[in-house]
Amino acid sequence: MPLAEQRLVVPELLDHASPEDARRCLQDLERINRYFGGFSILRKVFREFARPEEGFSLLDVGAGAGDTGVALRRSHPRCAVVSLDRQQVHVAQADPPRLVADAFRLPFAPASFDFVFSSLFLHHFSDQQVVELLADFKRVARRAVLAIDLERGPLAFRFLPATRWLFDWHRISVHDGQISVQAAFKKDELLALANRAGLPQARVSVHRPWARLSLVAPVA
Repeated sequence: MPLAEQRLVVPELLDHASPEDARRCLQDLERINRYFGGFSILRKVFREFARPEEGFSLLDVGAGAGDTGVALRRSHPRCAVVSLDRQQVHVAQADPPRLVADAFRLPFAPASFDFVFSSLFLHHFSDQQVVELLADFKRVARRAVLAIDLERGPLAFRFLPATRWLFDWHRISVHDGQISVQAAFKKDELLALANRAGLPQARVSVHRPWARLSLVAPVA
C-alpha cells in the first residue's frame, strides 16, 4: 500500500475490534507513546503553560485507555484530568473520572476546563470535522486547545510493519497504523484547520524523528 500525497481518511479496524483485541491495541499505543516520543512531547507542550506544582483541569478527548492522563499526572501531579471517549470498551480502562460521550457534542458548559486536549485523535476525521471539533474544544477551554497528532510521511508509514518482528505489535495496530498515517497531517494543513476553527493564535510544531505534530492554540 503506497502512501498517498493527500490526506485519506478511512475507517479503522480498532473501531469494531473485540474487547481483547482492543485491549492489546491500546497497550501497543501506550508503548508507542512511551518509547517513541508521545509522552515526552506531551510534557514539553505543558511546560509552556504550567509549572510541575501547578494545578489545572484538562479534558482529554478521544482518551482511549487514559494513558495520556496517567503520563501527565506524573509530571504535573496536581492536574485534574477527565477522560472522554465514545467507546465504552476503551475508556473503561481509564482512571476516573471518565465519560462516554460524543466528541462532536461535548456535554460541558463554555470554559469548563483550563485545557482541552487530544492525542492521536484528530486524524480520524475529515478536514471539516476537524474544524468542528477544534471549534468545540475552543468553546470548552479557558486557556488553550492542545493536540498531538501524526505527521504524514514515509518514516511513520513504514515504522510499524518494519518493527513488528521486534515489538510484536498486534496485527490491528499495524493495519490501523498505516491507515492513520495516510490520514495524518502536514504542518501547514493542521495550522490551516485550526485557523478555520477560530484559533488565530494557533501554532504547530514538528517533532522529529517521532513524526509527530503538536498544536498549541491559546484561547484567551
